This record gives sequence, structure tokens and C-alpha cells, in this order.
Amino acid sequence: MFERYFYIFNIALEAVFINKFRSMLTALGIIFGVAAVIAMMAIGRGAQKEILDQMKLVGVNNIVIASKSENKKSPEKNDNSSQSQAKDNSDSKESKKFSPGLTLQDAVGIKELIPTVDKVSPEVIYEVDVIRGGKKSATKLTGIVPDFFNVFNLDLLQGEMFNEQQLKEGKAVCIIGNSIKSHFFSKENPLGKEIKCGPIWLTVIGVIRNREVNQQALENLGISDYNNTIYAPIQTLLVRYKDRSIVNKNALENETTIFFDRGAVSFSDQSGNAANRNQVDKIVVQIKESAMVKPTTEVLKRMMLRRHAGVEDFEIKVPELLLKNEERTRDIFNMVLGAIASISLLIGGIGIMNIMLASVMERIKEIGIRQAIGATKRDIILQFLTEATMISITGGLIGIILGIVLSKLIMELTQIPTIVSPWSVVISFGVSATVGIAFGFMPARRASQQEPVASLRHE
Repeated sequence: MFERYFYIFNIALEAVFINKFRSMLTALGIIFGVAAVIAMMAIGRGAQKEILDQMKLVGVNNIVIASKSENKKSPEKNDNSSQSQAKDNSDSKESKKFSPGLTLQDAVGIKELIPTVDKVSPEVIYEVDVIRGGKKSATKLTGIVPDFFNVFNLDLLQGEMFNEQQLKEGKAVCIIGNSIKSHFFSKENPLGKEIKCGPIWLTVIGVIRNREVNQQALENLGISDYNNTIYAPIQTLLVRYKDRSIVNKNALENETTIFFDRGAVSFSDQSGNAANRNQVDKIVVQIKESAMVKPTTEVLKRMMLRRHAGVEDFEIKVPELLLKNEERTRDIFNMVLGAIASISLLIGGIGIMNIMLASVMERIKEIGIRQAIGATKRDIILQFLTEATMISITGGLIGIILGIVLSKLIMELTQIPTIVSPWSVVISFGVSATVGIAFGFMPARRASQQEPVASLRHE
């Protein structure tokens, strides 16, 4: 029995090689279809990994409350204009409301009053010039609390976290990102060494483990580059650098315009933009359960409006929801691309069926001779089915190689991340083989139904 099947296979193989050019043209549809499916699935996997990496960057179940500076413009010169009067009236109404901006007390209140909140991480961010060993670089100095590292899943490469005394007393210590270490401490251990951040020398007590990040993703999500940031206790920045919530004589003298309202003071700079008087720049709130993110966002908004006298000088962002929406959009896009690529496989299958039907018509006499010398209908079906399957499998193998190469080229030329998974290769190869069998069966069946006498008379 095995010898019979082997003989049928040899006949099919010989027929494919006799018509090499036609067989290759027939396989092109399968080749491009398989290559397109692998490339599209690689793009989809790369996009999914990018989304997951971004989720790790923003942390799990996080809500970000950021300060929002408001513009104050000078009154219009034309007082007779009804539009200027309406604007002045609205401005006067707004000026009756005073908000202290984002403060540490906001963070404390959120932690104590909202039961769905797990961790709260306020941040104070200053742009400073960092100097050490004749090197100078502009970077961000961020004041944090211990929960910051847990919220953003950051680990230390070496050193230790801030202790209670350093946090409470605002000691001149810091933890640096890996890029800062590479730039200023390339040939020495940074632990215990001092680095000048603005006017203050800070002692390095730890280094954050390097984390691969996408710069564009960081900008879109409003996240600092962990590798290129210096972290200090939040009290260190408020005590040793500047507490923006405190109004003193120097602050009054340095401001151009002062607006008094019910004893409260607000400031604006020379450009007319409201100066930043927020004690903290943002507050990151981590929720205990994903299902509670959306309702907690609503509660946070109402609570913050009450604490800020109804002034919406803050904005609340839910990075995870934004990323999930982006992931859904990309999934839909990848499904559309995958469907288009699958159409190529369908067209390739139709091409195989068309060529095999033409082959049956050309080889009617050959079929009659085989039947005359003892070939059964099953033998004829297997012969033509084997030919179709060989063409589709060969096209599938070539398509797999082309798909992998195409995925690498897309990543190199467009910087779009692509990941070729073994499953995509297996699925593509399986589909190509199935297409050959499915679309080769009809021509094979038609060949087997030829009458031997009529076939032998065919010219």
C-alpha cells in the first residue's frame, strides 16, 4: 500500500516539475498571502507589547491629577464693546474664587477619605542644571514619597530607598536614574558621592534599575524618563529648594501683577500667564481594583472641586483607560489588515483551483491511460490533490521566509515594533496546506470522474 502511495506522489511531483513556471505562478498567491498574514500578525504582536510596556510605565490602575495653569489676559482697551464688558464680567466672577492649587493636603485627603484608593504619590518637579566633575546637564529633579516606586513598579539596581528620617527632615539625599549614573559616574560607584542639583549638593544613596522606554510614549502619556531623572524626598524640595505655596516678600517683588481678592493673592508673569502656585505638580492615585477606576475618577473630581472652591485648575487623566482605548483601536486596525491579508490566501486558493482545472483538461488523455492500466478513481483524486497540496505547501514555506524578512524590514524602515510569533508561522503554514487541499479537491474529483474510453479518444 505504501509503495502505491509513493508512486502516486512521484507522479504528482513529476507533473509539478514539468510545469515549473506555471506551478510557481500558481503559488504566488499563497506566497504573498502567507507573507502578509505573518507580517500583519507581527505588527499586531508588536503593538500589543508596546501597549503593555506603556501600561507598566504608568503603573496599574493609576489616576493622574495634574495641575492646570490658567491664562489671565489684560482687559480689552475698548470698554464700550459689549464683548469686552461680558468678558470683564465673567473675569470678575472667576476672580471671586480662590484656589490654593494642588497641595500635599489634597494627597492626604484623597488617601484618608476615599476607600477605593490604595496608594497616593504626590510629585514636585523642577528643571535643574546638574553639575559634577566638570560635566553639566539639564534634567528633572523630582520630589517624591516612598509609594512612588511601588506605584510605578521601579526597582533599585544598587543602594537603598529613603528612610523615615530622610523623608521627614528633608535630608539632602537623592536616588538617580541609570542614565544619570552612566553620564556622571561612568567609572565609579555613585553611592555616597555628591552631585550638585541646582544650588544644592545632594548625596546619592541609590540607583534605579534601567528600564527600556519609548520616548514618544513617554511624551504622549506625560511621564518623566525614569532613567534620566533625579529623585529626592518631597520635603527636601519644599524645604531646601522652593515651596510654591508660600507667598513671601521676594515673591511679591518678582511678580509683575498682583490680584487681590478677599485677602488671597494670586500672581501672573510678564507674559500674562498665571504663575505656577501649585505646591505639587501632580498626584498619582493608585486604585485597589480595576473595576473601581472609573467611579473613583468621578469621586476624585467632585472632591477636588470642593477643595479648590469650584475652580477647575486641575485635570484628571486615566492612562490605563486611554491605553486600553488605543489597544482596542489597534486591534481593530490589525483585524482589518489581517482580513485583507487573508483575502490574498483565498485568491491564492482560487488560483490553485483554476490552474488545476486547466491541468485536468490538458491531461484528459493521460488520465484515461492511467485508468486503463488499473488506476482507481481514488488514485486519480490523490494524484491531483497531491499536486495542489505540494504547490500550496511550497508557497507556504516560501511565504513564511518572506513574511519574516518583511517583518524585519518594517521594523528597520518604519521603527514600528514587530514580533514574529511561532503561532503565526504555524497558523499560516496550516492555512496554506488547508487551502491547497480544499481548493484542489474539486479539480481532483473532476479528473477522477472522466470516462476511460472517452479520455483515450480525447485529442
